Amino acid sequence: MSLKYLSAYAPELQNQVQEMIDQKRLAQFLLTKYPNPHDVVNDRCLRDYVMTLKNQYLKKSAPLSKIGYDSKIHVINNALGLHSYVSRVQGAKLKSKNEIRISTLFKKAPEAFLSMIVVHELAHLKEKEHNKAFYQLCQYMLPDYHQLEFEMRLYLTHVELDGTLYS
Repeated sequence: MSLKYLSAYAPELQNQVQEMIDQKRLAQFLLTKYPNPHDVVNDRCLRDYVMTLKNQYLKKSAPLSKIGYDSKIHVINNALGLHSYVSRVQGAKLKSKNEIRISTLFKKAPEAFLSMIVVHELAHLKEKEHNKAFYQLCQYMLPDYHQLEFEMRLYLTHVELDGTLYS
């Protein structure tokens, strides 16, 4: 089986994960570390959650016009969340709107993974590209960003193999 969510990681690490899968230990590892899903279950709660983080770390960034879960975003599209930036001409002015949409896959996920995705999308308000400055901003907002990204990839691997972690 190919570990598509972990393909960028070292072969040794991929082998360790494959061993966990073969021994049916991946779910238990995740449940031990993340025993419960978050309670950010609708668009209103998600908006409050995102705005709390935005106001804490990015007060002077562009405003967000829309925040919500989106069932059309799927991991197959290589996206877990989307940050869209739309510019429109209104009279003599150029108006821009920023939106953040999070895959509904994360409605029943650990809060740490939702946080990681939200931080990732918020970082795009300041840095459009995935460059050094972008990842530094992610780590500023969430110091263990890279570890959480790895564990979120483990979670995605589990979901693909066995379905949701939480009933």
